[in-house]
Amino acid sequence: MANRLPVVAVIGLIVLYLLYSSIFVVNARQQAIVLRFGEIVDVKTEPGIYFKLPFAFLEADNVQRIEKRVLRFDLDDIRVQVSGGKFYEVDAFIAYRISDARVFRATVSGSIELAEQRLRTRLDAALRRVYGLRGFEAALSEERADMMREVRDQLRPAATSLGLQIEDVRIRRTDLTAEVSQQTYDRMKAERLAEAERLRARGREAAQRIRARADREVIEIVAAAQREAEILRGEGDAERSAIYADAYLRDPEFFAFYRSMSAYGTALENTGTTMLLTPDSDFFRFFRDSEGKALVQPGAPTREAPAAGYWSFPGGHVRAGENAKAAARREVYEETGLEVEITGYVGERDIHSNETGEHGRIYRLSIYTGRVQSGRAPDAASDAADARFVPFDELGNYLLTSGADDVIRSAWFLLHGEAI
Repeated sequence: MANRLPVVAVIGLIVLYLLYSSIFVVNARQQAIVLRFGEIVDVKTEPGIYFKLPFAFLEADNVQRIEKRVLRFDLDDIRVQVSGGKFYEVDAFIAYRISDARVFRATVSGSIELAEQRLRTRLDAALRRVYGLRGFEAALSEERADMMREVRDQLRPAATSLGLQIEDVRIRRTDLTAEVSQQTYDRMKAERLAEAERLRARGREAAQRIRARADREVIEIVAAAQREAEILRGEGDAERSAIYADAYLRDPEFFAFYRSMSAYGTALENTGTTMLLTPDSDFFRFFRDSEGKALVQPGAPTREAPAAGYWSFPGGHVRAGENAKAAARREVYEETGLEVEITGYVGERDIHSNETGEHGRIYRLSIYTGRVQSGRAPDAASDAADARFVPFDELGNYLLTSGADDVIRSAWFLLHGEAI
């Protein structure tokens, strides 16, 4: 009995080995090809536990497992030429699966590497055919999807002969080659520059039209404004002439005085011009008159007015509440109708009563120089019989009151700083 145990153990081990060699497992990601002496006897595509003949080492039954999943094959940097002669660099990939294990085993001995080598050649040829029939922009447009379907359809017969089924073909990248990229960039740059120049030309044309229209409007506006200005200027000149004529008709002497004053201002003000004229020039007629003295002639001598008939200066009594200057302005206005501005003080003079025909009285005169504030002639009034401006060189023709000659000389020296 003891001698049989080793034999039983050896037999048990042999049975276990034969059983292990006869069983194989196929999972969900695989399919199995059963080979007997190199020939395909069965293909298992469903997952599970299967049996085969043992003694695989004697080429009795062998099991070759292949992929059942969808596989991916990438092809990078394919240089293809389009119909225009330019070149693209293309990256693509194929999604495929082994659909017929028997054909796959018979054609490529079940080797995925050999199958992908054949697919590479056929995919390269299909891409070149598809791209070669189209222009430069096709792969960058919506036509790209049609191109991928066309490549897939061209690959399917060749893949079927290998026991493969093409699920999809995708083009991952389509780029221009370095040479074509530079050429394309230069062409696009030239097109953009040409477009920019066209836009600038249209802009210059529009600007010229706008400028011409604006210039024309400016000319029209200026012409209209000048016409309106000429009309207004003519109306103004007419109105000015009418005013001048009316002023001349109202007071010819004052009008002549006003025009002479305007001529003085135009000729002498801010010109820097030196004019040499004689004092008796007609140009200085009003200056000469304005520098004369207003003399009054009270009329025939009487007892109340013993100096009547003599020419002298306006003057009179100082009233209560007024000063000498105020009295001088008042007396000039009352006797000549002229308003004067007191410009200087000549001095005082005492007149005894015997000079006026009265006895026992002394009068004190305060003598002032003044400037007439209007250009009109004096108009005798009050107790004056006559009043006028007399040039200094004509005073000898008038009968003056006693001392009037000295007063005139003092006033001239005060005004001009020189004696006459």
